[in-house]
Amino acid sequence: MSVADRSPAYPTRSLMPPARRLGPLSVGLVAVAFAVVWVVAGPPDGRWLSFAGQLAGAEAVLLMAIAMVLISLLPAVEVWFDGIDRAAIWHRRLSVTGLALLAPHVLFSSGEDGGGIGGLLAQVGVWGLLALAAWAIAPRWRTMLPWIGPHLARAADRVAAHPAMRRVLAAGRWIFGGYERWRALHRLTGLFLAAAFVHGLLDGTMFGSPVLRWTYLVAGGTGLAFYVYRETVARHLTALHDYQVAKVTPVGANLTEISLAPVGRPITFTPGQFAMLFLETGAGWRRHPFTISSAPRDRFLRFTIKALGDDTTRMQTLVRPGMPAVVGGPHGRFDRARGTDRQIWIAGGIGITPFLSWLRALDRHAAPGTVDLFYSTQGVPPFAGEITAIAEAHPTVRVHLHDTSAHGYLTPDAVLATLDEDPRRLSVFLCGPKAMVDGFVRRFRQAGVRSRDIHREHFDWR
Repeated sequence: MSVADRSPAYPTRSLMPPARRLGPLSVGLVAVAFAVVWVVAGPPDGRWLSFAGQLAGAEAVLLMAIAMVLISLLPAVEVWFDGIDRAAIWHRRLSVTGLALLAPHVLFSSGEDGGGIGGLLAQVGVWGLLALAAWAIAPRWRTMLPWIGPHLARAADRVAAHPAMRRVLAAGRWIFGGYERWRALHRLTGLFLAAAFVHGLLDGTMFGSPVLRWTYLVAGGTGLAFYVYRETVARHLTALHDYQVAKVTPVGANLTEISLAPVGRPITFTPGQFAMLFLETGAGWRRHPFTISSAPRDRFLRFTIKALGDDTTRMQTLVRPGMPAVVGGPHGRFDRARGTDRQIWIAGGIGITPFLSWLRALDRHAAPGTVDLFYSTQGVPPFAGEITAIAEAHPTVRVHLHDTSAHGYLTPDAVLATLDEDPRRLSVFLCGPKAMVDGFVRRFRQAGVRSRDIHREHFDWR
């Protein structure tokens, strides 16, 4: 085998950093340490109720500042949180938590500049952040607010079904819909955070203490510095690769596979990673993050896309061969090399995408040991013929195709029943709908699979 044919080196499992928990744990420690410092310093004037409100506001600024760090596109952040997808999820969680802390801040704090420029900035910051949060939550409120209750969910469905409300919702989708429009306005988050931060400085009732002032300055200033970096510098440092659309292939009822030919140096990636895809379509440039479904040495770079949103449902009509494309990245740490020699791969629907990349790369990146792939779909699985042929050429890979329309949902117990090994020897890789993956994670943990050996791709954040 020549040097050019050698597979790129994969990191060994023992060398992978335990960042899956390190990132959230470090954020929690920073938030607690910040609160402890403030409580120890105490209010200079002894007004503890007002101080509690000020502390809530300062913690809100701190959490939203950390959220800015998590979407700064720095490679260190991806390592810190074990993937940019996990960092994006925690960005959302910290932002929502920060907004929730604004409630006690408004209720208990009493500023001296409430009617001046500080009060105006407070209104701009709070209402701007709340509007952006509502816009982000609205399309996925059922999954982000699972505690809302089935009765309210049914009531919301009845309201949405009313003809007048349907017209209102249609107008709302026209005004606010679309990934690009959402992304453009979401970038205002940093400006609203800046308004809230300056409000705190101007209305700093508790800032008779240098400790309180400087911790607040460092927290808010760091977040704003990362926001400025992302908006002015990061975009120029992102690796971009020029491509051209070679083929647009319908796959089943609602899947499209786009094949791109490189124009210049192609992207270098590890099977299982995702990239930001920029496409110049008949409706202008569009950008979305998609998992790469081809192998690294394939002639074409392939993305398998499910029709879910406005752009993806029109992919087959908007995208044509010959159109230019730009690919940024790669990102993600969903890597089978991080597992043990005995692996279980579980894919639900479009969740087969990273496993397609793994399967298509087996000729150059052999499986580390025995692998069982469980692929669950409704009806005939897309790519079933190709997947079966690859498995036949690689005896260490066994494929289990599961049709939910004939056999019901694939369950963790059904998977475990096919295995003879001790669950503590297994590594499990999952990609699919959140509810499905959550159920599998809980059951595998109960069966004895170690949490460090359960890996999931968080594609639902995109």
